Amino acid sequence: MRITTPLWLAAAAAVLQAAPAWAPPDIVEYVIPRPGNFPHDPAVAADGSVWYTDQHNSFIGRLDPATGKIVDFPTPTPNSGPHGLTVAPDGQVWYTGQAAGVIGRVDPKTGHITEFALPAEARNPHTPIFHRGRIWFTDANNSSYGSLDPRTGAVKVYHTPTADAVPYGIRPAPDGSIWIAMLGTNKLGRVDPATGAMREFVLPDAGARPRRLQVGGDGIVWYTDFGRGYLGALDPRTGKVRDWPSPSGKGSGPYGIAIGTDGRVWYCESAASKMVAFDPRTEKMETLAIPTPGAIVRHMETDSTRGRIWLALSGTGRLGKIELGR
Repeated sequence: MRITTPLWLAAAAAVLQAAPAWAPPDIVEYVIPRPGNFPHDPAVAADGSVWYTDQHNSFIGRLDPATGKIVDFPTPTPNSGPHGLTVAPDGQVWYTGQAAGVIGRVDPKTGHITEFALPAEARNPHTPIFHRGRIWFTDANNSSYGSLDPRTGAVKVYHTPTADAVPYGIRPAPDGSIWIAMLGTNKLGRVDPATGAMREFVLPDAGARPRRLQVGGDGIVWYTDFGRGYLGALDPRTGKVRDWPSPSGKGSGPYGIAIGTDGRVWYCESAASKMVAFDPRTEKMETLAIPTPGAIVRHMETDSTRGRIWLALSGTGRLGKIELGR
């Protein structure tokens, strides 16, 4: 008797045979020499160098991946608690001095730092991005977000429509808008940079607590649901939300997130000291242990030019690199 394989089953088998097995990359660690350091956020410059904030020591550091050499610069205001970091297209490095209510600018050629004071309603700047000539930032403690004009020093501050929303991660989108994850509620916010107005998108589960986020080239907003232990995705065109449970479960604490050059969405399970790689095509998750236990990746950044993801390994005094290829 001849047995005929259904077409759909044959097609599925062909896809499985064609898909190569996932070869987990290594995480290479770089030890930061300054005692008591606490790297919080990394950012990549055009030349491939990696800048980071040392929150506890109040330094801004620079790693040369080719040599492993690290140099750092003290912030003008001692104990300013540098938190977030971003590199502008002109190479200037910007950071938030969370404990001092300032935003700082580092000249990479000289190491000279200029500080800009913020108004009272934005005295705890959190995460910055450079977008359309301005520094945009969140203030998780004051339920506010704002922008700084580097040319004039003028600052504009806006408040979230929902009180105590805890605006946290912030990212630009391909359409020019800005997205903010609001850790204090089950909402994401889309900001019009021309007006500063925010439109809120409600996530279906009332217990969702988005912490960090990334926006793909297709406009899909990926976010880590710290409260529920999920990875989520919002399609702003339809408002549809999908989410997937993190491998280590409800208490895994998904935190920092990036979209890799391999097409996967990478994020950290902060409670498990693991990295997770999610393939949107197959919806399969793979885990990768961080070599030194106890690391929490609060933020990470993709170097698309060189096919790498950089991690700030808070709690272990290290920076981490994942080589993905271009």
